[in-house]
This record gives sequence, structure tokens and C-alpha cells, in this order.
Amino acid sequence: MVIYMRSEGKRNVHIDWATRFNICLGTAKGLAYLHEESRPRIVHRDVKASNILLDADLSPKISDFGLAKLYNDKRTHTSTRVAGTIGYLAPEYAMRGHLTSKADVFGFGVVCLEIVSGRPNYEDKLDSEQKYLLQWAWSLYESNRSLELVDPSLTSFDEQEARRMIGIALMCVQASPSLRPAMSRVIPMLSGDIEISQVTTKPSYLTDWDFNDTTNTFYDEETPSLSFENTTITTNTNTTTTTSTGIESTSPIIMSELINNESLREGR
Repeated sequence: MVIYMRSEGKRNVHIDWATRFNICLGTAKGLAYLHEESRPRIVHRDVKASNILLDADLSPKISDFGLAKLYNDKRTHTSTRVAGTIGYLAPEYAMRGHLTSKADVFGFGVVCLEIVSGRPNYEDKLDSEQKYLLQWAWSLYESNRSLELVDPSLTSFDEQEARRMIGIALMCVQASPSLRPAMSRVIPMLSGDIEISQVTTKPSYLTDWDFNDTTNTFYDEETPSLSFENTTITTNTNTTTTTSTGIESTSPIIMSELINNESLREGR
């Protein structure tokens, strides 16, 4: 796993399993704060790998609140113009502009799978069955091979934690927002304090699109890749300079830049 810093130098930093798990947990805590503890409450609307920054201690920070929306408990949802990033948009939000905190939960589920697998949610150079991360994750889950999703560059990982992360991620990307857990519930599920409900329903947006596409596909090549660190929340899109212990950089690491592994991109 290679981290590319947006600075004058490059450093290879190995992101081990424990760090990845902590990044995922820290991101969940940050979103739970926005959704339930912040006043006013906030829906980020653009939860994705490139909006999670990692500091010198590899602690995650949720960034870029340019699309964030405020909401209150008296409204079931907000109808709004759709804005965000393809691949991270919840179906009800992408199609109807129906916005709740569960839209952020969907984006978190995609990011969680990216952290586990060490790859972006779309990778054109992989085989057809692996190009779309959500599709591949569900295929492996249905054939009881979920652990094959784990980044092959990891020399070791906690199988129990990996199964938990994958199971939670698949719950978070359910088609119906009512089937997705609140972020405050995701935290104890990740920690192993409560049981994870068995995921039995493959989302309809995957089953409906499960066909052999013989047409040409056009895809923006500016696909976000992944990058990892611990999580705190910043409400300022202008991130301050981070001085490091062991990492020389003039800016935080962007989580999307962590999935820059050439051996991975050549196929699994």
C-alpha cells in the first residue's frame, strides 16, 4: 500500500490492518457526531474516500463541508438538488433528491469496503466481475468468500474484524434507507459490542443491473482512489498544515490517495 502525499516528497507508508480498522471506526464516530450530537445536526452529503483526511498519526478527519445540509428532528427528510460523487450516492437521494442522514450511511458503507479492499469503488482495469466494488463484494458474500475482498497486500489481518466490517458495509449500502443502521449503531457493531444482523437481501439496484452490458461504457477517468488515517471532525474546508512524526508533508494525507497500488491495479 503506497500513500502519495500532495507535497514535495513521497514516502511509502504501510497501512496495517489495525490502522485501517481504526480509520473506519473513527470515521463512523465523526459521522455519528454530525448526525446526532452536533447542534444543528448535519448531513455531509459527500462522504467519500477523498473527503477523509489522515493526519501524521493516521487519524481520520472528515473534511469538505461545502455540500453539507442542516436538518432538524421534526422533518423526516429534506428534498434538495442532488450533489455529490458518483459511486457514493444513496439511491433515494440520487433518483429523488430525498436526503436524510442515511445518505451519509450509504457513502460510509462504500468507504468501508474501500478500506478493507484497498481499492477504489470502480476500477476499469480489473476483470468485469471485479470492476464495481459493491457488485464484487456482494458476489463474494453470497458465495461465502467475503474474506477474498481483503487487500492482498496485507500480510496479516483480523478475520473477525474483517467479517464485521464487510457485514456492516453491506448493511449500510442497502437500497432502502430504513434497512441501513444509524451511525451511532454502526460504532458498537464495529467494536463488537452488539451483534450484526444477518444481511440477506442483495440491493435491488444491483440485481436490476445484473446483466451483460454489450454497449460502450463511458466513465470519468478522475475516479477517486483511497487513502487512510485517524478521524476527527473539521468544519473548515481549508485544512491546516500538519507537522509529522515520521511523515514529511505540507498537508494531510487524503484517504483516496491510499489506493495507489500498481500491483493491485494489474488484477487480483
